Amino acid sequence: MRKEKWTVFLVISAIIAFLVISIYLIDSINKTVNNIIQPIVQANSGISTQVAEILHPTPTIRPDPITIIHAIQPLARLETIQYSVEKVITGETGQGLFKTFVGDKLLFIAHGTVIAGVDLSKLSLDHIQERDGGLVISLPEPEIFIASLDNEQSYIYDRQTGIFTKGNPQLETEVRRAAEKEIEAAALQDGILKLAKQNAITYLTNFLRDLGYDHVIVEQQ
Repeated sequence: MRKEKWTVFLVISAIIAFLVISIYLIDSINKTVNNIIQPIVQANSGISTQVAEILHPTPTIRPDPITIIHAIQPLARLETIQYSVEKVITGETGQGLFKTFVGDKLLFIAHGTVIAGVDLSKLSLDHIQERDGGLVISLPEPEIFIASLDNEQSYIYDRQTGIFTKGNPQLETEVRRAAEKEIEAAALQDGILKLAKQNAITYLTNFLRDLGYDHVIVEQQ
């Protein structure tokens, strides 16, 4: 009976020893493999990074330290209204029979600003008269001062290119130019100049009354 117990004890001890040795060997093998593979993985990662930098380089911006100012012009603009406009512009090229292969089409969401008012530099003494104890001012015609695209808020919503093309860079440039014109046209169609005139008349009338002129007439030239 003791012999059988001793035999069972030896078998169990042998199994435990085998498991411990196996675990130790597996751990050693894993460490060895990792030591071999790790440099390869790091090298591959470095190569992938270099390839990515070659295929998609990060742009480097270096402004020239020399600045040339061509002209300085004094302004006397009375800005009386500002429009914030959103416009959807579609640009496309190569949309014929082969558009699947060489076509390029983009949907551009344009955000822009249009500012209008009156240029007071066009106002001379001939446009200011005293009449019946009051002051009569003939204002210049209202005009658009700024019609610009907000590049931070404007973006390409969707672009579809053909199989053999990555897109025409000039297409986006042309779309942005068209967007500025469309934004200005939308503001004009909505009556921005009319509102600019009304606001200018109201502002100057109140301003001159505050200076002591009880009777003020502001009219268009």
